Amino acid sequence: MSAIDISIEQLAILYLLLLIPISIFLFYRMALVKKTGVAVARMSVQLSLVGLYLKYLFEWNNFWINCGWVLVMLVAANLNILKQAGLSTRTFLPGSLAATGVATILVVTVFLVMAVRPEPLHDARYLVPIAGMLLGNCLRSNIVCLERFFASIRENQREFMTYLYLGASLQEASQPHLHKALRASLAPHISTMATLGIVSLPGMMTGQILGGGNPVIAIKYQLAIMVAILVTSTLGAYLNLQAGIRIAFDDFQRLKSGIFS
Repeated sequence: MSAIDISIEQLAILYLLLLIPISIFLFYRMALVKKTGVAVARMSVQLSLVGLYLKYLFEWNNFWINCGWVLVMLVAANLNILKQAGLSTRTFLPGSLAATGVATILVVTVFLVMAVRPEPLHDARYLVPIAGMLLGNCLRSNIVCLERFFASIRENQREFMTYLYLGASLQEASQPHLHKALRASLAPHISTMATLGIVSLPGMMTGQILGGGNPVIAIKYQLAIMVAILVTSTLGAYLNLQAGIRIAFDDFQRLKSGIFS
């Protein structure tokens, strides 16, 4: 059984549904119409180009090309993380790239070696989509984590400095803010896992079923990917915070003035 194709005309009809949120934005005079239009246009162009690229990527299935594409994904994700978190790209990019890179590559490697075992191991049909799913979720958790951490430090500067004056180390003084940031970034993932299958059917499983796959196999893949997402998001956010703490403070444990964009 193969997937039912969607024609360009049918896709255009689905795009017309966007008139509903746009009408709501216009009615309430929300400055989201232009932003939504740009986002939809970018999504459409980017996915179309990536679809063409992936067609050849899957045909070539070259180790270095596959790894190069994953590296491009990592760089793009980290630029977006720092931009959305309001942090200086020049200051934080190396540490952020290392943190998300370690988390993503580690979990992807274990996932491919222990769970999927494709031949070859770097098979683009598995490596690229799995890395993309993990990195996409890691991106969201890292944005929330970094933004909440530094916002909490700034909002509670007096309390933070009091801990330091009383003899606490930088790690000890920042620990409550780290806890708060990690909790905020991971709560959506944990809530999603708790309601999966009852409230929602996840995208990976639904995609495999719509593509004609066996539902039992689809569920196994979804279970594996959900565990991998939680591990990648947690490890990536934690390592990014640790790297950020080492970069963001001066010798007197004060936030450097140039770290925010």
